[in-house]
Amino acid sequence: MNDALMKNYEATFMDKVAVIHAPFEEAPHTVAMVEVPKHLSDEEKCEIAFKLTNTIEEVWWKNEGVTYMGPDKTCRSTSTGDFVLVGNRKYKCAFVGWELV
Repeated sequence: MNDALMKNYEATFMDKVAVIHAPFEEAPHTVAMVEVPKHLSDEEKCEIAFKLTNTIEEVWWKNEGVTYMGPDKTCRSTSTGDFVLVGNRKYKCAFVGWELV
């Protein structure tokens, strides 16, 4: 697919959410931007961001749809206490699910 069509597709059907690591850091910082489908609920977008920023079989920053922005060459996986920013709404990763902050 050519670049113009791909950019149009992404602008029409995809959103980007920010993943912010906080609980084990000196200060919260954005570690990734993750592409998620626009039509999903905020909670579903958070779940995709969580899944794509966790190392399962290969380091997470190599996952498709993830733009790594961490300050170091490597980064821990997203966990309880971290945040996902969906538009102007911030969600905290709880023990189970997501809490709007």
